[in-house]
Amino acid sequence: MTKRQTLAAVALGAGIAMTAGMAEAQQVRLMTGPQGGSWYPLGGAIANIADKHGIGVQVLPGAGIANVLAVSLGRADLGFGNSISTVDGVAGRPPFEAVAENVCNVATLYPQYFQIVVNADSGIESIDDARGKSIAIQPVGNTAEAISAQLFEVHGMTYDDMSRVSFVSYTDAVSLMKDSNAQMFTLGTTVPASAVMDLASARSIKLLELPDDKFEAMRELNPGYSKLTIAAGSYPGQDADVDVVGYATHVIARCDLDEDVVYQILEGMVEDMEDLVSIVRVMSDTTLEVMATDTGVPLHPGAERFYRDHGVM
Repeated sequence: MTKRQTLAAVALGAGIAMTAGMAEAQQVRLMTGPQGGSWYPLGGAIANIADKHGIGVQVLPGAGIANVLAVSLGRADLGFGNSISTVDGVAGRPPFEAVAENVCNVATLYPQYFQIVVNADSGIESIDDARGKSIAIQPVGNTAEAISAQLFEVHGMTYDDMSRVSFVSYTDAVSLMKDSNAQMFTLGTTVPASAVMDLASARSIKLLELPDDKFEAMRELNPGYSKLTIAAGSYPGQDADVDVVGYATHVIARCDLDEDVVYQILEGMVEDMEDLVSIVRVMSDTTLEVMATDTGVPLHPGAERFYRDHGVM
C-alpha cells in the first residue's frame, strides 16, 4: 500500500468513526406514557419529526414520575412529565425519595385534566361515596396515582378504605369498569380521553367534580395544581361543565443532553405542529409562548437558545 493509499485509508476510517460517533450521539431515548393515553402516540409523532432532522428517537413507555427518575438517572434522554410532579422531583419532595438531578425543562405542551370517572349506576355521587368501593388507578410511578392518593387524603381516606384498589393500565381499568369489577376510574390525560370514550361506548358514565374547598386543600399539598373545566358535551351524557384539578404536560431532558439535539427537536416540533395536533387536539393552542412557559424547572440550554432565537425570551 502506497503512502497516499495509507493516508486515504486512515482518513476513510476516521470519517467512518466520526460518522458512527455522530450517529450514536443522535440516538436518544424518549420516555412516554402507558398505552391508551396521549403520550405514547405523541412520542411516536415526535420520533417521526426528529427523524427528518437526522435524530433517531427510541420511544419507550413510561409514566410521569417514573420518567423524571429515568431522566435523572440517565436511563432516558428525554421524557414527558407533568409539571407538578417534575417540580416535586427537582425539589426532592415526596413521592420522590431524593432530589432528581440533571432534569431540565424543554417545552410546555398542553394542560392535563385529572378525571374521576364512575359508572352511572355505581351509586357514587361524590368522592366520599367511594369509601368501600372498588377503584382502578394507574400503577405507582404515574402522576395520576400520586394525585389519586392526595385526592383521598383531602377527603380523609386512604386506599385501605376501599374494598379493592387495582393498579392497572387505562385499558385494563376500562375492562374492570365495563365488567363492574371497579366502580371508579381515575386518570390524568387530555379531554376527551380515548379510554373514557371507550368506556362510555359500553356503559353510562358520570364525571365527578372537585369542590372548591377540596381543590384548595389539594393546592396546599402541591401549589402547582390549577383548576380546569371539562366542558359540557366532552363525553356522552355529560350535560354540564365539570371542574377538576389540572396541571401541564411538558417535555423534559437531561440537562447535559446535546444542545443541538434539543434545538433541532424543538424546531421540528414547531414546523410540524399539525402532526402533533392530530394526536392531541388541545395542542392547537400551543404557541411558542406557551412552549416557553416557566414551569419552575430549569430550562435546558438548547431550549433557551431556541426560544431566544425565536424572540419569545
